[in-house]
Amino acid sequence: MDGCAHLHVVRPLIEDPAAVARDVAMSDFEVLYRSQVAAMIAFFARRSSDPHTVFDLTADTFLEAMRSFSTAPPSQGSERPWLYTIARRVYAGHCEREARRQDAARRVDAQQILDQDDTDQIAARIDAERPGRELLEHLGSLSVCDREVVELVDLTGLTPTEAALALGVSAGVLRVRLFRARARLRKGT
Repeated sequence: MDGCAHLHVVRPLIEDPAAVARDVAMSDFEVLYRSQVAAMIAFFARRSSDPHTVFDLTADTFLEAMRSFSTAPPSQGSERPWLYTIARRVYAGHCEREARRQDAARRVDAQQILDQDDTDQIAARIDAERPGRELLEHLGSLSVCDREVVELVDLTGLTPTEAALALGVSAGVLRVRLFRARARLRKGT
């Protein structure tokens, strides 16, 4: 008879409170992820027509969000602006890396391989965001700040208050920027 047959796994009676808190945070994070993943894909699809880049930037955004969610979660009602702040930071980092990148082959090697279904889904989202990309090109005459304001409110659907949180400005400043940016667009400048 095997001498190990009578061994039982002994579990501690008191669970690690930090582990319990992480589990609760992860279930809240899952809700956030499921409710916002399409919006994040759309955000990046307006900036890139490459499905792999859109996929990678979306994954990086949620990875960064997951890292800070258990220690510094967004306050109730500010989840979307919090996530767009992270997405903007991830995209800025991406642009910096791309500007320094010299070897196209290294970029291909770094991309995560997608199966055909994933590629088709992201390609469909990119196609759906084509008008948004065209609008962003049209917005090229505006300053970077004005473009971000118009995009977050008019394309993404954030409220001016939410967009102000995402951009780190007051709601009043954002409303003034939005009014002026829309006026410039109407004038064609």
